[in-house]
Amino acid sequence: MRIVRATEKYSAELKEFLCAAVQRRRDDDGFRGSGGGKWRNAMDLDSDGGNRLVCVTGGVSYLGRAIVKRLLVHGYSVRIVLDCIEDKEKVNEIEADAETASFSNRITSVVSRLTETESLVKAFDGCAGVFHTAAFVDPAGISGYSKSMAELEAKVSENVIEACTRTGSVRKCVFTSSLLACALQDSSFHDLDHSVINEENWSDEQLCIDNKLWYALGKLKAEKAAWRIADSKGLKLATICPALITGPDFFHRNSTSTLAYLKGKP
Repeated sequence: MRIVRATEKYSAELKEFLCAAVQRRRDDDGFRGSGGGKWRNAMDLDSDGGNRLVCVTGGVSYLGRAIVKRLLVHGYSVRIVLDCIEDKEKVNEIEADAETASFSNRITSVVSRLTETESLVKAFDGCAGVFHTAAFVDPAGISGYSKSMAELEAKVSENVIEACTRTGSVRKCVFTSSLLACALQDSSFHDLDHSVINEENWSDEQLCIDNKLWYALGKLKAEKAAWRIADSKGLKLATICPALITGPDFFHRNSTSTLAYLKGKP
């Protein structure tokens, strides 16, 4: 792994990102051309009548901020969904950031409850696409993630995708899942280093339950719920299953898990 410098082209950055994550896309969902043609950029929404307003849930998180910055650089306007009014200060930080200050006029925010579909419909209204990055994360790692949180995360996933299908303007959704939704199977549970994982793989739900792997269960159930609704309602969906998300300044935001990995935690 290497760090792609800001001066290098976005295509190089995207290529490296694609190599670091499992992606699931339907052949006929509009993200891939027929006959095994090349992938379309998941951020490319120009086909939707020139609408360049995109919504990002969890847009003030570490991953969310990175997505917001990249969208702004590529000419999109971004509406950030906030869980509470207090997060408005974090939006102000994004607007004041040296990389995004010149784009601050294209950043808006709205407070919406992820547990309420109608609230999300209002938040997504007018947007051509949605990047769903919001998820439940324990600041100390995954030890505090419970079975009830797994059920709640699956419910939030259902609400987000349902809201996308009920919002007339939304055509596409990019959903951040996790490698844990793919990698935990009987054959690979104790030997992940030698496992081959691709877009067809799913973790074993019963294995997650038996081993009390609630974080993995939550990611698994959330992504499956997203695909179930998207397939039934005809929403163009792409899910990305990253293994580890990190980057500049991440240590200051989540020092516990960063130190754990540096010390050799698998």
